[in-house]
Amino acid sequence: MAEITRRKRIWGWYFFDWASQPYNTLLLTFIFGPYFAQTATNALVEGGMDLSAAKAQAQAYWGYGLALAGIAIAILAPILGAVADSSGRRMPWIWLFSAMYVIGAGALWWTAPGDFSFLWALFFFGVGLIGMEFATIFTNAYLPELHPDPNERGRISGDGWAFGYAGGVLALVAMIALFQSGANGRTMAGLTPLFGLDPATKADTRIVGPLAAIWYAVFMIPFFLYIRDTPKPGAVRYRVGKGLSDLARTLRNLPRHPSLLAYLGSSMFYRDALNGMYTFGGVYALGVLDWSIQEIGIFGILAAISGAVFCVLGGRIDRRVGPMPVIVACCVILILTAGLIISLGPNSVMGITLPEGSALPDILFYVSGASIGAAGGALQASSRNMLTRQGNPERMTEAFGLYALSGKATSFLAPALIGITSDLTGSQRLGITPVLGLFIIGLILLAWVKPKGDFAT
Repeated sequence: MAEITRRKRIWGWYFFDWASQPYNTLLLTFIFGPYFAQTATNALVEGGMDLSAAKAQAQAYWGYGLALAGIAIAILAPILGAVADSSGRRMPWIWLFSAMYVIGAGALWWTAPGDFSFLWALFFFGVGLIGMEFATIFTNAYLPELHPDPNERGRISGDGWAFGYAGGVLALVAMIALFQSGANGRTMAGLTPLFGLDPATKADTRIVGPLAAIWYAVFMIPFFLYIRDTPKPGAVRYRVGKGLSDLARTLRNLPRHPSLLAYLGSSMFYRDALNGMYTFGGVYALGVLDWSIQEIGIFGILAAISGAVFCVLGGRIDRRVGPMPVIVACCVILILTAGLIISLGPNSVMGITLPEGSALPDILFYVSGASIGAAGGALQASSRNMLTRQGNPERMTEAFGLYALSGKATSFLAPALIGITSDLTGSQRLGITPVLGLFIIGLILLAWVKPKGDFAT
């Protein structure tokens, strides 16, 4: 077999971000998430619940479903990472979790309003989400092997995230231009939905699941062609006991690596807050600002484009000054953005009542979307590069497993807190407030993180 060049390996690695991004863009945030909220709300209203309470309850169900998936990821991520590092093999795990992604996404086709099941929708969405998250853990662990220069990894990580955003934009444009109908029964491109999909049964929206599944299956081909496991001398086949033993040793030694420990804690909170903003952004726009799913899709395109641009820019800044300044700046921007979003109502901004029909809340929400895309993308790209500086180079998959654990240890809290706050206040707008506190805690904990980590020589 011909030698796989570094350039091919890097581009193969980029294609995972391109292939997997639609789960976040199409399913989690801009299309299926709002569809779930809308369909669940209608089902609850038909069951006799007041409309306002039904909207808050639907948001709560979505939050609780995501919380359960987050708990499963938090428990299993470091264990599987440790087992993979002990064996030296990551690729079989990526195949397994890729299958979960495709099955979970594809099954969302069977969520029509006529026989809508909360449990069915959340279960298969969770299967796909778990598959996507675990595939990401094992894929991220290849980053240190792509280039020997730590400064270049910041650029590679940023470019990969930007490439993923570009894939998300293209998938979202395809969805709303070819399939998703508006109020006039036409797509954004003025077409009737392809394949005769019937808007009355929401087939034009439910197709988003199979679309994401097919997209992933096709665009993962370059990854599987060009990425290979690096042989590990003396490695044994998957020995769970050995992996657990190594993980236990790593956890016991964490206090000896205070920078890594502080970084895991910091990223646990700020990534959780960011995921909360991503997860509930479309649901918020639909319920609070009364946007259509097509309008939310346009909002998503704007956010993804700004994310792609600023991932590239952030990667270059990361290469020049390191990931820490990028992370701090992005957290500050996201704190301000979260405060702005919480202040928005259909006819008010920051408590100031606006004339009926004012477009200012919608305009500011578009601005917020661009800010979330820009700062959120750069934050995530620099965060995974920071982990390559904080983790043990010999146990990098395990380090990314711990990173996933830290991201998921409270990731069920953000959706749960949003769900509980929505329940208690009966308000979608106030239900988003927990993300502010999580961002602030994450920013404070960065004070104990060494920019080059504990393992720097």
